[in-house]
Amino acid sequence: MKVRAITGFFFVIVMLGSVLLGSYVFSAFYLILTSFCLFEFYKLVREGGFKPSRESGLINGFLVFLFFAAQCYLPAWKFIFFLPVTLSAVYIQELYKKSPAPFSNLGFTFLGILLAVVPFLFFHAMAFISGSFNFHLPMGFLIMLWSNDTGAYLAGRAFGRTKLFERHSPKKTWEGFFGGVLISAVAALIMSHFYVELSWKQWVSIAVLISCFGTMGDLVESMFKRSINVKDSGGILPGHGGLLDRFDGLLLAAPIVYAYLYFISN
Repeated sequence: MKVRAITGFFFVIVMLGSVLLGSYVFSAFYLILTSFCLFEFYKLVREGGFKPSRESGLINGFLVFLFFAAQCYLPAWKFIFFLPVTLSAVYIQELYKKSPAPFSNLGFTFLGILLAVVPFLFFHAMAFISGSFNFHLPMGFLIMLWSNDTGAYLAGRAFGRTKLFERHSPKKTWEGFFGGVLISAVAALIMSHFYVELSWKQWVSIAVLISCFGTMGDLVESMFKRSINVKDSGGILPGHGGLLDRFDGLLLAAPIVYAYLYFISN
């Protein structure tokens, strides 16, 4: 428990610093973090007996994030058209492998980019949705995500009786889920007094979206780990598991929240 608490403290400090230290630090940090998450994904898949094209997958994941994130700073759409060339290298590389399941390898290579890169792209784009860098939205997202996790954990321990999705996550309960929604909504109400870009109703709506889709992301990641018979996605965070374990709630929630913000801002 002590190791978990110390790791959690430094994790929060690093995450807050990545948001508060300006746009360039924000973009660079999430580019690096995304690459580590993708590497962790491929490592897990290899442990499950598959052989994704790790090197070409990592290069393409890096370029996908880099090219799309660059749009937040300058018009660089022409660079995106290099991606079909680099992505085709994944297919070409598989041609030269002697693998009994080449399309399984291809599928996991592209799934890694979809699962570990695309959600962080949407999270990164939140900070620039108004046209210039504004840390309030990604900061608010993280606060509500952490509030949901904390609320779900505490409510689940105190009142948890009814299993939410026992097949994939035996410890999750409906009581914990609603506790997470409540605490996340309270955090949203408090933030609405400081971050006035959105009304309190919009902040609470985002909190509900994060709670619902963050929980689904957690379940999806649990389903993935169970399918390859691993407990934690890695050991980079002592007491907390891997990076994918820490950001599973972001996987589905970030794209949904960005879509919500896009439509209400337009």
